[in-house]
Amino acid sequence: MDPFLEPGVLVRHPTEPEWGVGQVQSVAGRRVTVNFEHAGKQVIDGQAVRLVFVGDDPRAAR
Repeated sequence: MDPFLEPGVLVRHPTEPEWGVGQVQSVAGRRVTVNFEHAGKQVIDGQAVRLVFVGDDPRAAR
């Protein structure tokens, strides 16, 4: 799972583009809760789905 997923980060779901941009609300183990603009709160398995960062990728700064 991506260690840069943390509350406040903006993401998109790679296979659900109609959900729009989402903001990570919490990360608990594999479970990532994201509030998407068109799909509301969704719980994502962070090991099964690699969420796409919106804007600057925080991994590139390291």
